[in-house]
Amino acid sequence: MNLVTETVGWLSDPTHWTGTGSIPQRLVEHIVLSGLSLVVAILIALPIGLWVGHTGRGASFAVNLANLGRALPSLAVIAIVVPVTAAIDPQLGFLFYPTLIAMIVLGIPPILVNTYTGIAGVDRDLVEAARGMGFREWQVLRRVELPVAVPVIAGGVRSAAVQIVATATLGAIFGFGGLGRFLVEGIAQQNDGMIFGGVALVAALALSTEVVFAAIQRALTPPGLRRAAEDSGVGLGARRAASEPAT
Repeated sequence: MNLVTETVGWLSDPTHWTGTGSIPQRLVEHIVLSGLSLVVAILIALPIGLWVGHTGRGASFAVNLANLGRALPSLAVIAIVVPVTAAIDPQLGFLFYPTLIAMIVLGIPPILVNTYTGIAGVDRDLVEAARGMGFREWQVLRRVELPVAVPVIAGGVRSAAVQIVATATLGAIFGFGGLGRFLVEGIAQQNDGMIFGGVALVAALALSTEVVFAAIQRALTPPGLRRAAEDSGVGLGARRAASEPAT
């Protein structure tokens, strides 16, 4: 029996779709952890990115701090915070909170950097024109900068969501549920079907997350910006075709 057959056999086994520790239960656990991590990361990173992008103050510090967060291995973050959270809550402080904190740390950098980049990249002539019309600073941010920067910001949220979904499997090493349990238990039981079935489920969830957030990003992009991007892509393609030698 080859690996593909074992994986398909494990995924198609009805006993793995009902009861405690079933695929639906682990999937819900994974989505809840990932969704909560993403929401908290947005609540932290978005306001900071908007403020830094609009004012320009502390931009280098914020970006460097975000890059430092990217450099931190998620497994190391979990291991570092476990003693603290376990002392506060002996149960969830070991099983849930460390992974939640690590996923929040993972999600903040792309959201913060993209938000800052999107706001700071808005044409300064538009911003100055809005100020000349008497807009207050919060009105400039809300009515001029934010609508233009939404696609870039949504791209950061999309990147964070996929990274969190793909990395949340690490929590299973410390006893948390989620789809990572199938990898940990499969390795312990030397069950290749369970291991690669878990891998397939995580990959499918990550791809589904990418598709959903790509659709959200497109929906949030103002029609004018969307058409401009499409026209730019068409124009670039035409220029490339014209520059290629005829064969």
